[in-house]
Amino acid sequence: MFKAEKTEVWLIAATLGLIVAGFVMPNWLAFILTLAIAKALVVQGVVMQMRAGLVSFGQGLFFCIGGYSVGMGGAFLDIHDVFVLLGLGVAVAVAAAAVLGLLMTRYRDIFFAMLSLAFSMILYGLIVKNPALGSTDGFNVHAPTFLGWAPGGEDQKLALFVLTVVVAGVLALALNRYLRSGLGGVSEAIKENEIRVEFLGLSPRWILYANYLFAAGISAVGGALTAFATGHVDPEMAFWTTSGEFVFIALLGGTAHVAAPFIAAVLFALVRTYALELAPHSWQMILGFVLLGIIVFLPKGLWSLVAGKRRAAA
Repeated sequence: MFKAEKTEVWLIAATLGLIVAGFVMPNWLAFILTLAIAKALVVQGVVMQMRAGLVSFGQGLFFCIGGYSVGMGGAFLDIHDVFVLLGLGVAVAVAAAAVLGLLMTRYRDIFFAMLSLAFSMILYGLIVKNPALGSTDGFNVHAPTFLGWAPGGEDQKLALFVLTVVVAGVLALALNRYLRSGLGGVSEAIKENEIRVEFLGLSPRWILYANYLFAAGISAVGGALTAFATGHVDPEMAFWTTSGEFVFIALLGGTAHVAAPFIAAVLFALVRTYALELAPHSWQMILGFVLLGIIVFLPKGLWSLVAGKRRAAA
């Protein structure tokens, strides 16, 4: 219990610190952090499933649904309030997950991974073939309002950064409670021995189904925040390389702590930014070497460094 409270204090402190830093940091850094934190929320969805023994190579499906719900809500429904659009993205993603999850939770291992990838690529194909949604080019997202306030220029970028940090902080606190709850513990038990969980009188399938819905909702929030920050959505949000990026970040950070995906996402964004500047034609190779190094020397992710220091101190 003490550890959970300590974690929550650190999460609140980090959230407040980032909000304060947002008023003084350069715009380019605030933009990179906004995207990194938004994508970290999608990675949280991947990690939730990894803790239960499932690897999703199609989390871009819900990332894309969240982003396109924001874009279509503004373009076709004339909805511009940021909170209503966030709710719309989550509702559509959870509704889709409620249907797909009935099939997905029947499968495990590589079958789950490939099926998740297939659904994501189906959405990609549907969007590419739809000229009303901009086909391969996508379309621009209308500038959002904040409960009637319509900031412009630098104020809008700052408002979106603060919104992203606050939403991520709240969701991180909720996820920390969830992962330490009975349902979170049973999810890890399913990974270790699913048959024993059944012998305890619990249904692994419906626990995984609940996990799938939660992961879809939080991934949709990440997609919506990304759409707000970039002002654009396109089919690449559902492409397999985008989903692979989320798995990459999940492996980079590890699954041991709720803060790990945020740290990994920020590090990934900074490494990619500087790799693009230093080696624009071979930056993927640099990221590949980083992942290879993590797998070889830190198979449990970057958070294992923190966990190791804690054990040593204890």
